[in-house]
Amino acid sequence: MAEQQGPPPGPDLAAGIAAADVADGGMIAGHVGDEAVLLARRGEEWFAIGATCSHYGGPLAEGIMVGDTVRCPWHHACFDLRTGRRLRMPALHDLPCWRVERTGDRVRVAEQLEPRVPAVAAGAARRFVIVGAGAAGNAAAETLRREGFDGSITVVDGDPDAPCDRPNLSKDYLAGHAPEEWIPLHPPSFYEEHRIEIVRARARAINREDRAVELDDGRRLPFDSLLLATGAEPNRLGIPVEGEVHYLRTVADSRAIIRAAEGRHRAAVLGASFIGLEVAASLRARGLEVHVIAPDALPLERILGPELGRAIQAEHEANGVVFHLGEKPARIEKGAVALESGGRVAAELVVAGIGVRPRLELAESAGLEQDRGVKVNEYLETSAPGVYAAGDIARWPDPHSGQPIRVEHWVVAERQGQTAARNMLGRRERFDAVPFFWSLHFGLDVDYAGHAEHWDGIEVLGDVGRKDAQLLYRAGDRVLAVATVIAMGAESAVRRQRQNLEVEHAMEQGRDVAPVVRD
Repeated sequence: MAEQQGPPPGPDLAAGIAAADVADGGMIAGHVGDEAVLLARRGEEWFAIGATCSHYGGPLAEGIMVGDTVRCPWHHACFDLRTGRRLRMPALHDLPCWRVERTGDRVRVAEQLEPRVPAVAAGAARRFVIVGAGAAGNAAAETLRREGFDGSITVVDGDPDAPCDRPNLSKDYLAGHAPEEWIPLHPPSFYEEHRIEIVRARARAINREDRAVELDDGRRLPFDSLLLATGAEPNRLGIPVEGEVHYLRTVADSRAIIRAAEGRHRAAVLGASFIGLEVAASLRARGLEVHVIAPDALPLERILGPELGRAIQAEHEANGVVFHLGEKPARIEKGAVALESGGRVAAELVVAGIGVRPRLELAESAGLEQDRGVKVNEYLETSAPGVYAAGDIARWPDPHSGQPIRVEHWVVAERQGQTAARNMLGRRERFDAVPFFWSLHFGLDVDYAGHAEHWDGIEVLGDVGRKDAQLLYRAGDRVLAVATVIAMGAESAVRRQRQNLEVEHAMEQGRDVAPVVRD
């Protein structure tokens, strides 16, 4: 990417603009010197913070204001307009904040303000243990410090590369578009500076009576509060395998696939899951011929329905991916995948993306109540007082669908980690965030807000084939979820992304989302 020459686009906010240029509830992107700045107005109050999201650099001016917060159009991170503090992940850090002054009909952005330092919370002698350094565990550890907790925080995870940006492992990093330095969520110094100890070991048992976590190396970690964020692991093939099959969950897995792709020409991906299809797209970006083998009639039909399943398949086929649908592998041979139907797909590289299963063994052995996952209440607390669960393992009472649900998505896990941390501090904060995820398929972007395991019908607004649509998943009169279909870089993308944010906000308020997305 070419480096930007000169200041960021937009007006010079240090020189000032006419107050009338920004309507009540409006935002404008400009700059102060070489820094991109967002100027926002609510009534007679004015706010100025950094203009780009600290996740992947989304343009906040294209998002929406909710009260005195702004939400990113790309992946729904949220920031406080008064302070620049990140309120919701996947934002990685706070944004700078400036003082705004108004003189007559002119408004200008003045000096940058010093970041606010949280007051130290009570309970410095308390000990918090977090098992798992994935999205939920990392978010919880960060949040504890951001909320001013000054006690002991220990994170247990045997993966030497965690915490990492896991969504990138099947997307840009695997495709060769993201450098290695993008993958860690923070440098090691971040955890040292914030006194977050990461123990590279496996937790083998929870002693509920002594309130301690026992590690596989013999150590015991006493805790006052415990968060289980053990995540999920890939489902494994139950067929004969001759040669090597790759799975993708960790940085090491992604690196292994990258090494295996070098000098290879033909790959087979088993499974038309999100991971499987993202791997297929990434391997095509590396120049491999890619074949997807799956038992489904359409990719992702069970999750997204037939209209979007067909669009995703068409996008992959337009980019050279070959599908073998309605097929199951019988065995993996050297240089090929043998199918149950008797066919054979030649492949020098085989990657299995056939779903994941939650890592429940630790919770089960501790006697925590289960319900196709670890059962938690609205505060993410398990059946054992002081023991919380978040992320892929947690089944929580979702106020939007009215059902207990378990969701395996990055943003959900991060936001649960934030809520669990506050509740470990005694805040009694209900987890009521609307589930959200995104998935990229070549030039097609799918953003999904809500949760619909089952639906009566799907209402399509716009044109899915032209990558400009909203799909409403209905159960009776209720809209359970909305999927936004966007062509990357299209003029309609800004409008559609903003609509998806407005859907999320409407769901939070219990409002009907249909009026938000009507063309």
